[in-house]
Amino acid sequence: MKIQFNTDNNIKVSNELRVSLTSLISNELSRFNDHITRLEVHLSDEDGHKDGQNDKRCMIEARLEGMQPIAVTNHADSHELAVTGAVDKLKSSIDTIEGRLRNY
Repeated sequence: MKIQFNTDNNIKVSNELRVSLTSLISNELSRFNDHITRLEVHLSDEDGHKDGQNDKRCMIEARLEGMQPIAVTNHADSHELAVTGAVDKLKSSIDTIEGRLRNY
């Protein structure tokens, strides 16, 4: 599973944060390694340099083997929390898709 990070102009992702987020995402989605070919993680700060609540946005687009890509979005006060929430939503979406496939 390849993980690609994209950010807007308001964010500079340090190497430490990138490694931390990659580790978090890989660990949380490890049971789906056979199905996910690539993840695109889009991080943005919707308020720019101003402080605000839930202004950090994470959108994860998952490319699933033999299927259409799926995308989830989460807003939070920090990028780490936004990524964690988006990963939880992605796990739920993939579980739903796998459940539907098993029923057919």
